[in-house]
Amino acid sequence: MQFGGTPKQAVRRRNRRLQLNANLDDCSYPHNLMMYNDPPTMNITLQEFEAFAFERVKVLHYLDSLSVSAVKNSQTYNAKLTEFLRKNYPGFLLQNGGDRDVSEAELEWRRRDHISHFILRLAYCKSEELRRWFLEKELDLFKFRFLQESMNSVQSFLRQNNLTYTPISDDEKERFRPFLTKISLEVTEAALEKTFFYRVPFVEVLNLVSSRRVFLYQGDAFVPQKEFLSIISNQFREHLSKALTLTARSLPELEEDDRLLPILCSFNKNALSTAYDPKRNEGKVSVNDLDDMSQTSYPLCMRQLHRALKDTHHLRHWGRMQYGLFLKGIGVTLEESLKFWRQELGKGIGEDKFDKEHAYNIRHNYGKEGKRTNYTPYSCMTIITKNPPAAQDHHGCPFKHTSPDLLRQKLRSYKTSNDVIDEITDLVKGQHFQIACQKYFQYTHKLEDSSFLVTHPNHYFDESQKILKDEKVPRQQNNQDKNVTKFAPNWSMPNSQKEDKSNPTEEKKFNNEWEDSTLEQMMMEYSEE
Repeated sequence: MQFGGTPKQAVRRRNRRLQLNANLDDCSYPHNLMMYNDPPTMNITLQEFEAFAFERVKVLHYLDSLSVSAVKNSQTYNAKLTEFLRKNYPGFLLQNGGDRDVSEAELEWRRRDHISHFILRLAYCKSEELRRWFLEKELDLFKFRFLQESMNSVQSFLRQNNLTYTPISDDEKERFRPFLTKISLEVTEAALEKTFFYRVPFVEVLNLVSSRRVFLYQGDAFVPQKEFLSIISNQFREHLSKALTLTARSLPELEEDDRLLPILCSFNKNALSTAYDPKRNEGKVSVNDLDDMSQTSYPLCMRQLHRALKDTHHLRHWGRMQYGLFLKGIGVTLEESLKFWRQELGKGIGEDKFDKEHAYNIRHNYGKEGKRTNYTPYSCMTIITKNPPAAQDHHGCPFKHTSPDLLRQKLRSYKTSNDVIDEITDLVKGQHFQIACQKYFQYTHKLEDSSFLVTHPNHYFDESQKILKDEKVPRQQNNQDKNVTKFAPNWSMPNSQKEDKSNPTEEKKFNNEWEDSTLEQMMMEYSEE
């Protein structure tokens, strides 16, 4: 039985692939890592255009979800990412082989990596928010892949991209010895001899300067070898940021192509956090229960807003917006919301003044006034990055906008153990605010671990209510599973979703080179779509 067509059809498909990639050789892609300086010039089919981008989008979305559950570049983070790529897209784990011959399969992966990056540039250059998201995820992927390469491979990569960084001489190292040994505790007198230092303009490593991890002299920074990735990643970030801006200016030329524009729009629509549906819990919560719920199911940001409102009977504009939309999302109706706000704010300004100055805004949030937009509650990313609180404000993210001492005091008042407080403050110092919130969720709900990722205050509330009602918390579903499914050839899906006819007791091991038969099967499946 022929599932892949007749033998003649298979030969025609192979010849067509060889014709498309006739100019593919070591000179085209000399290294697995790329700075993506030059756009691809070869011809590709429309199906390849969609399939290559679909594959890369799933990787970037996994990076997005992983950054919430694990600290970037930690051992857990790297292990989970390696396992995901090994099972699904092993091409991203390929390493430069030095002097060995590069196989056709490896060249094909480099081609897909190159093309897919530039396709997603088109998809994610339309707005500042999309560009920021794409830049951050591509940088995370680049850092991970860079750290997998050997020293010889890194030097080869630097030469090919004209990045000339030469370690300082032994004489210069001896001259600045008293200062270099003070950079970190790891750079001792004994370790100094074996440590390479790179002298670069300080503006290229501002993040290291701000954290005092370099020695400054006459406008140059002396960067130890372990921090060398910061130099390269800053170069990558600067180059990609400029490229995205230029791409955005050229994008109007593509708007006339009705073949590509729908595909590009489908990739970026799920890049940012999906808006919380304010109607999902409509009418489920009474304002009479808010005091109890604030102590059991509220995230810390909403708990402090509720407490401030109860204590002072006053919230400034962004506090009312953040808390009011949260109440709408958990199921408080418009009538109940008006009753609650009138009761609380009325104690401070009087009910008549409330009706004149605030009732309209509440009805507006529910889509009953003005242009009648059905506003959605703020996500964690919105709360963290927009409208930072000023003096006398209570909105924002406590993990982001509260001083460490005040945060400790607040957590201690909520009877949080000292060990958990220490763990949370360490995460906050590393700017892992959502992971800190997840630790707070686990502690308050007596969970050792949770697959739930904190990305939205209303999701936090919903998951808390499920636990308190003895409902099973659903397992985490990565955002990439919700992405475009319009075109999903078998080879672009995770291997775990395919039929595995091998011996289940044998552990599959990742090889640095794919077999030609595997690549041939992938291309046959692709061409049949």
